[in-house]
Amino acid sequence: MKLLINLDVPDLPAAEAFYTQAFDLQVGRRLFEGEVVELLGGPAPIYLLLKPAGSQPCGASTALRDYQRHWTPLHLDIVVDDMEAALARALAAGARQEGEISEAAWGRLVGLSDPFGHGICLLQWRGRGYDEVVHT
Repeated sequence: MKLLINLDVPDLPAAEAFYTQAFDLQVGRRLFEGEVVELLGGPAPIYLLLKPAGSQPCGASTALRDYQRHWTPLHLDIVVDDMEAALARALAAGARQEGEISEAAWGRLVGLSDPFGHGICLLQWRGRGYDEVVHT
């Protein structure tokens, strides 16, 4: 199995600038007549898909694309080595911080949203990360 991450965005140049600046990803390829940008540098490629606000996401859905901040049960977790540096970089690129950095036995976490309403969490592991809290 291979995992690909697709993010719908209404402004491809702005999304490319945000994700390359915030998370040090690099452009791999431009696909489908310039309507898709492949970003590399993480454990799975991220594809930015140009999709206008108000367009229908799939044939069976009655919802329309909305790029205001929205909640979804799926979001990106970005694991970082230096929380303060990664947070500063993401904010400088246009992310919005949603709450303070929280501390847990497994590490640190802060919630963000990208300029297109998608949720992102920055995680900084402590010790063995989630393995610190495994109960068998």
